[in-house]
Amino acid sequence: MVPRYARPEMSKIWEPETKYEIWFLIEAHATQKLAELGVVPESGAKALWDWWKTEPGIDVAAIDAKEAVLKHDVIAFLDWVAEQVGPEARFMHQGMTSSDVLDTTLAVQLDRAAAILIDDMEALLAAIERRAKEHKYTPTIGRSHGIHAEPTTFGLKLAQAYVEFERNLERLKAARTEIATCAISGAVGTFANIDPSVEAYVAEQLGLAVEPVSTQVIPRDRHAMFFSTLAVIASSIERLAVEIRHLQRTEVLEAEEYFSPGQKGSSAMPHKRNPILTENLTGQARMIRAYALPALENVALWHERDISHSSVERFIGPDATITLDFALARLTGVVDKLLVYPERMQANLDAMGGLVHSQRVLLALTQAGVTRDNAYRLVQRNAMKVWESSGKLSLLDLLKADEEVTAALSEAELEEKFDLAYHFKHVDTIFDRVFG
Repeated sequence: MVPRYARPEMSKIWEPETKYEIWFLIEAHATQKLAELGVVPESGAKALWDWWKTEPGIDVAAIDAKEAVLKHDVIAFLDWVAEQVGPEARFMHQGMTSSDVLDTTLAVQLDRAAAILIDDMEALLAAIERRAKEHKYTPTIGRSHGIHAEPTTFGLKLAQAYVEFERNLERLKAARTEIATCAISGAVGTFANIDPSVEAYVAEQLGLAVEPVSTQVIPRDRHAMFFSTLAVIASSIERLAVEIRHLQRTEVLEAEEYFSPGQKGSSAMPHKRNPILTENLTGQARMIRAYALPALENVALWHERDISHSSVERFIGPDATITLDFALARLTGVVDKLLVYPERMQANLDAMGGLVHSQRVLLALTQAGVTRDNAYRLVQRNAMKVWESSGKLSLLDLLKADEEVTAALSEAELEEKFDLAYHFKHVDTIFDRVFG
């Protein structure tokens, strides 16, 4: 985790103190249920909760010092708690194994992280919706292969981004549900030394579902799906970021990131206003996607359990969620403050002498009785003259001067095919589909 790209609320989930607090809650809730079952004395659970109510805090350094000797993090933690609580702490961890604590804790952390990410995405969706409606009818050029194609609106560009992130939000909610499972099943997951009702009780207290078959570890296909979902969201972030980066190019300059007073764009060139935020988002998206592959590789563990996944998750758990949290917040800020230049959009629309209306003329010629091949030839030969003049010539003027074209279409009919508003007649329909 790089502090530069971290926000406090998400970072706190992954701090050692938070992890140990969850460990304690799992152990205390399990001991509570074991006491109700008569497996351990009620005094064992009471001693744990009495100590916890004093808000003692977690001494991370002391636990780490023990682990340095014991070479086992859970045992180090249990030993430290026992020193604080006293003899009654011996009833902790009855019938449990380390994975019961570690896997359930990771589920809690990922569940909490997902809750923050869901809030992030809802904020992003609100920003995109506001800007989409603001520019619902702002004409701009649609591009395919980076080349002028046909007119669209800037609002439609943003509406596309909205529905993509809306799909991602549903994916994330599903991934959160799938990852939020509890396993308190003991060695190799058979419940031989602990009753299944303990697992159910701990799950209820922590807001988790019960893992049907945990085999000592929670199956890692759940985690693979979670981190893959984060990777898909990252790709959507990059898609919108790349669009903004292209629109900010000097030759285009239809939109750009907000440039604050006092901001500097280059150490050498005072005129520069660079798309640094969206470039940064592209880089962060690469990192988030990179965490999906090791999560997929973690699925194939040996038999009922190995720990080849453990070191991986110590990296990808905090790094992927912290980075995505930062990226979503940054993109929300970019969209919210995005500078949009309708006049430049219109100028770019007009820059190529009306070439963006070529398809309408093609279709009109075919409807007037010209074969499609001939219609394409007639429009293209005039369009190429405009193209080669870099838009200095007018497609409409050339078509009016082409006798083969005017034999099929009158000047008035040709002029009607260059009406920009024609392309926006279904914008309301699309917006109704997107925003309801």
